[in-house]
Order: sequence, then C-alpha cells, then structure tokens
Amino acid sequence: MGSKEESQIRDLALAPEGRRKIDWAAAHMPLLNTLRERFEKDVPFRGLKIGICLHLEAKTAYLAEVIQAGGAEVTVAASNPLSTQDDVVAALVDKGIYAFARHGADDAEYGAHLRALLDRHPDALIDDGGDLVGTLHRERPEQLPEIIGGCEETTTGILRLRALEREGALAFPMIAVNDAYCKYLFDNRYGTGQSVWDGIMRTTNLVVAGKTAVVVGYGWCGKGVAMRAKGLGARVVVCEVNPIKAIEAIMDGFAVMPLVEASREADFVITVTGNRGVVGKEAVAEMKDGAVLCNAGHFDVEIDKEALGEAGPPREVRRNVQEYRQRDGRRLYLLAEGRLVNLAAGDGHPVEVMDMTFALQALSLRRIVEQGRQWEPRVYPVPEDIDREVAKLRLATLGVRIDRLTEQQERYLRSWNLE
Repeated sequence: MGSKEESQIRDLALAPEGRRKIDWAAAHMPLLNTLRERFEKDVPFRGLKIGICLHLEAKTAYLAEVIQAGGAEVTVAASNPLSTQDDVVAALVDKGIYAFARHGADDAEYGAHLRALLDRHPDALIDDGGDLVGTLHRERPEQLPEIIGGCEETTTGILRLRALEREGALAFPMIAVNDAYCKYLFDNRYGTGQSVWDGIMRTTNLVVAGKTAVVVGYGWCGKGVAMRAKGLGARVVVCEVNPIKAIEAIMDGFAVMPLVEASREADFVITVTGNRGVVGKEAVAEMKDGAVLCNAGHFDVEIDKEALGEAGPPREVRRNVQEYRQRDGRRLYLLAEGRLVNLAAGDGHPVEVMDMTFALQALSLRRIVEQGRQWEPRVYPVPEDIDREVAKLRLATLGVRIDRLTEQQERYLRSWNLE
C-alpha cells in the first residue's frame, strides 16, 4: 500500500487548497529551493526513511518535500494538533508522503499518530518539542538501534534531550538546531516576535498601542515579543528569574518586576519560558477585568488553566478565545487554549524566516545521516560551517555582498605574537 491508503488524515480531497499554500511558501523560500536542487542532484537521503514531527503547515510541508526530493521516504506527524492544517497534510499525502495528523486531535489520537510514524521504522528524525524522541525512548527501546540520529527544532525539545543525555539514556546523536546562531537570532527573535503579535491581533481584533504587555521570559523569543510589542506602541513589562536577563531587559528599555505585580497592570500577558505553571493562582488573582493571556512557549502548561477555571469552565466568545469568568466577576481571556498562539491562532513565523531555519534543518539532517553512525549519542550544536553556509545563502538571495579578510588580517588574528 502507498501513502494514500496508509495515512490517517482528515480528507484527501482538501489537497488542492493545501497545494496552493505550499506553492506560495515555496515561492518565497529561496534557500530551500537551492537545497532542493542540490538534493535532487546528490540524493543524500536515498534509501532512508525520515520521520518528521513538526507543526504541519505550508512551510514545514515544503521542508518535507525537499527532503523527499533528496531520495527519502518521508513520514510526518503533528507536533501540535491545533496548528495542523488539514489541507496541507492532504497535499503531502497526495505527493506520496505518509502522514498521521489531523487538526484538533485529542491526546490519545496524538499519541497514536506518533506511534504510527514510528511503525514505519524511520532511520533519522526531525522533532519539535521532544515528543517523538521521548515516545521512542519510553515505548520503543527495540527500535533505538535503528536510528542514525536526528535534529531538534525547539528550546523545549533541547531541554528534554539534555535531560536524557544527563541520565545516560539518549540512544543516538541529536543536533540542537534551535541553538544555531542563525536560528535564535532570526527565527526566535524576529520570527516569534512578529508571528506572536500577528496571532494575538488577528484573534482578538484589539488595539495594542497604549496598553501594557507583560512578557514572561526574556530569552531570544521573549526579546522578539517584547521588541515587537514596543514597536506596536505598547508599554512593555518583562518578568524574569535570571538576573542577567533582567538587567538586559532594563537596558533594552523595558520595565522589570515580579509577575504578580505586573499582572495588576497587564492588558496582555504572553508567556515565553518553556516551563510549566508560570502564570498561577497568585497572578490570576491580581489580573484586571479583560486581560488577555496567551502562550508562546512550546506546550500548553505555562498558563495554569485550572487556576483560571476555578469558578467554572470557560466559554468560547470568539474563535480561539475562551472567557474565564472569575468569582468576583472579572473576565480573563485565554487564546488558543494556552497552546502556541502564533501557530494555533495564526500561520506561524514568516516564510522567509523559516526558510533559514529549515535550511539549517535540511543541512543538519544531511550531516547526521552521513556521519551520525560515527558520533557518540549526545546533543550536538549545529556545525559552524552549516550555520555560516545558511547565512551566506541568505545574503546571496538578498543580493548583498560583504567584505573578506586579507591574508595579512587572517595571519594577524591567528597569531599570539602581535609584534
């Protein structure tokens, strides 16, 4: 049987609309187009099965097709059911890619989709958040020797991989794509910053200028969210647990205070930490009527939904907007059920930004399948030559040239003796 018979998706008839979305993305992804030409010539994934667990929308779909063009049999599953676009998934299946995903899948179905992907016995993986790798280690130890290695997309996933590594349980090498210089500078900062506010604004249709935006977490994603909030005219408050990042936020021009204090002023609260229970009972108790809460971290655990719903279950007042009525009558609004607001309530990062990230993914995957059998099972940074190659490709697509060091300058930098 082929992908159309074995895949578990919403409706194959949606494929034409999904194809239009993928084609639009592909037209604005010059780096992936360049790599596709290389892969079609070199066929680096010939004979390999590649399992991909990512947010299944047009940009990730094109990455899957580029890897398929390199000779791989590709299987995809969703890393987040609320960001899955059923028409895009159908278009992938129509192209011969195996898919196990549908929008709105419950937890049981989500887990079943991950297991169905593993049933196809992939040789290498691309993961987003660590669920695929985690399921493999917990439930399929007999398959671990089959895996050459893989790549991880997110901060949350890398934290989980490093926990596995510390326990001596990680069974194969993984490249931490999220930590590439090109990834956190551009994807995490500019991509997250733009897409989070796009998701918030299209979901609420509320003005941002003149309001107070509380950004919880000042990592690279938090920096992007805060920067874009400032650009939209908001007053920005940052909440942090890291004193160095707190000082950085102050010197970037933002107010810094504990979350409970910031909650009293917040019109928007955006969590960007990768941790659980960040917005809890104390903060909820201080929030003013009409405050909007959303999450830009990976899983829907950063905002305590039990604390929000102590007075009763929410009601949907607008698509992707749940109203939690408090005992004192205050109304607090949670976007996208606390899942990634930029993907569950929007289209995710801009196409051109993800072009760079997915170029990192594609080249890192190639490096893994070519060399991974010789590597120790641990978490590796993206090789510097790959990071620099992606930056050079991006500059070339922009028509930008830069200077080069002279031989004398290179010798000077290599020397300890500066006489």
